Amino acid sequence: MPKKRDGGGLSKTQQAAKFLGVSVLAGAVLAGLALPAAGALGLTAKGSVEGFDDIPANLKTPPLSQRTRILDAKGGEIAKVYSRDRTVVGLKDMSPYIRQAIVAIEDARFYEHGAIDLKGILRAVNKNAQSGGVSEGASTLTQQYVKNVFVEEAGDNADKVAQATQQTLGRKVKELKYAIQVEKELGKRKILQNYLNITFFGQQAYGVEAAAQRYFSKHAKDLNLEESALLAGIVQSPTRYDPVNAPQEATKRRNTVLQRMADLKDVSQAQADAAAKKPIKLAVSRPKNGCITATDGAGFFCDYIRKVFLNDKHFGKSRKVRLQRWDEGGMTIRTTLDPQSQKSVQASLKDHVYEDDPVAGAATIVEPGTGKILGMGQSRPYGFRENQTVINLSVDHDMGGGAGYQPGSTFKPVIAAAALEQGTNPEQEYPSPYRMPYPSPVQTCDGEWQGTDMTQNENKEEVGPYAMKEATAKSVNTYFVQLISDIGICPAVKMAQKMGIERADGKPLQQVPSMTLGVQEMSPLTMAAGYAAFANGGEYCSPVAIESITDARGRALKVPQTSCRSAMSKRTADTINTLLKGVVEDGTGKEAGLQGRDSAGKTGTSDSRYAAWFVGYTPNAAGAVWVGDPMHKRKMYDISIGGVPHDKVYGADTPGPIWRDAMAGALADRPAPELPTVPIADPAKDRGHGDEGGKGRGKHKPGRGHGGDNKPGGGWSIPGFPDILGGGNGGW
Repeated sequence: MPKKRDGGGLSKTQQAAKFLGVSVLAGAVLAGLALPAAGALGLTAKGSVEGFDDIPANLKTPPLSQRTRILDAKGGEIAKVYSRDRTVVGLKDMSPYIRQAIVAIEDARFYEHGAIDLKGILRAVNKNAQSGGVSEGASTLTQQYVKNVFVEEAGDNADKVAQATQQTLGRKVKELKYAIQVEKELGKRKILQNYLNITFFGQQAYGVEAAAQRYFSKHAKDLNLEESALLAGIVQSPTRYDPVNAPQEATKRRNTVLQRMADLKDVSQAQADAAAKKPIKLAVSRPKNGCITATDGAGFFCDYIRKVFLNDKHFGKSRKVRLQRWDEGGMTIRTTLDPQSQKSVQASLKDHVYEDDPVAGAATIVEPGTGKILGMGQSRPYGFRENQTVINLSVDHDMGGGAGYQPGSTFKPVIAAAALEQGTNPEQEYPSPYRMPYPSPVQTCDGEWQGTDMTQNENKEEVGPYAMKEATAKSVNTYFVQLISDIGICPAVKMAQKMGIERADGKPLQQVPSMTLGVQEMSPLTMAAGYAAFANGGEYCSPVAIESITDARGRALKVPQTSCRSAMSKRTADTINTLLKGVVEDGTGKEAGLQGRDSAGKTGTSDSRYAAWFVGYTPNAAGAVWVGDPMHKRKMYDISIGGVPHDKVYGADTPGPIWRDAMAGALADRPAPELPTVPIADPAKDRGHGDEGGKGRGKHKPGRGHGGDNKPGGGWSIPGFPDILGGGNGGW
């Protein structure tokens, strides 16, 4: 009969032994909980075993969340993004010292026992009974690995993490059963490898490779003895033994690990003593996570990649699945971003618009024929501080952008293309008076528009008749109002749709005659991709940002491809080329012209100068530049932008030079093919009109008209457009 202690009861150690005799499982759970033996008195073996049998047989191990690398088109790294900073490596890529150190301090008998270490359990129970508290645990590395799997599966859900780590018998029973399974299926080497990849080492580093990079800026395979001992010591309490913030505690813990390694003959005592005498030498690499760390101002493009991934069914049937896949990471995403173009875009914006200016600038370059986004930047840096933003001013609202901006006269070429497709002769003239009412009624796709609204040109001297070439070069409002009234609104809407030109807020284009003057908000990416159709012989290609993706296992994922379609005939596109070359050669866009290569484009300013634009292209690149107040509050009168004072801002004098410098740098040392054009007669020369395309020409003065390069006037309205010219939302 067992010996009784004073008072007739069993000693705590004897009670634990009896408990283990009844149920090894319950005893193992007890020790795993690191509770005094007395804490087991209320447990029954029967209940524990039944719970054990009810647990599913297979441990589902989720893919370990890792870093995802986002690369540019040349393979350069733009940014790393991750839910957890981890890089999974094999045992061969881990220093032998770290493998020895983690076993020595966490589970010295790892290679001798199975999933459960009964000897360790008895030792822990006895020690905890003697101390009357929690002084030692007995979880094996395998059990710790299983617990980490539960934590990994919980992700960032605080409630699930709490459930995965709570000190309860039920969780320990579950952990134990899976540990037995893992030991049987994986074997010791694989368990050790998985443990070293999954465990948390503090400072946002998960796994030994990330930890080696974080603390020592080296790979795990290059860790020396004292570095390995330091990392192994952190695992028990990443906060207490943090070498960055608690170097003394970390040193003590490191030396404990070293001595344990010597005791186990992993290293000699002399080696351990020598290592213990060395001060901790860190080479800390600070965590660099997310688009905020992107190079060359590519933070907004980086964020756009994330939006593309989460919105595209190529990467999962539901947004939840796609988000989980993104958070798991481990991917290498090669994008379309051209480093030369990106650097040029960002440098040009920085030169022309200061980040603390009262307005901002944004620019995007795409490649005609492929839809590839080559560059995307803005004057206000990506971030959360003053004069920073995380709103991507280049894209639509559903892709992380704002509400968009009125493109003004940059929309006029869309109307011209629609008219040419309807058979309008570019040499056809319209009276184009200084001021006129919108012709009414005007045919729409499903009825007609009627109204009595007025529009006018920039200067009273701007009086027709004008043909299309001169009217485009001077951005004559009354010409284009007559043109859309002649062909009807529906062809213009359909042309815009075929060119991918849509509202930034996702709503359908409103069918009103004033659309010819660019009153509906759009994004720079939309306008750049639309104009690329002119450069590409009339074929529109939807923008794409991702070239390829490989997952954590190196498998290629299917990525979205550009979708190309004919938006207009090649004859129409070539005619638009001729018209828009005239803008940069003799019209409002002279300041945007490129030296030594063909280019074409159009200036634009919106109501009350809330926005100014230049959109243009060469045969191999199309770009859009916007400058304005993202909040639609600051009118660009009496303003300094980039250190240059302006009485009033035009598309020609601020966005134009940004476009010129960005495109010149992007295309430097690259082929300079010619834009195909067609001959267009100029009736104005027969009447002696001559060139009136100098700076400031073709733009409105205050009055009752608006659009493009035109300054709006009083607060008249168009049905469906409240307060079109009276300010408010972007001049509406």
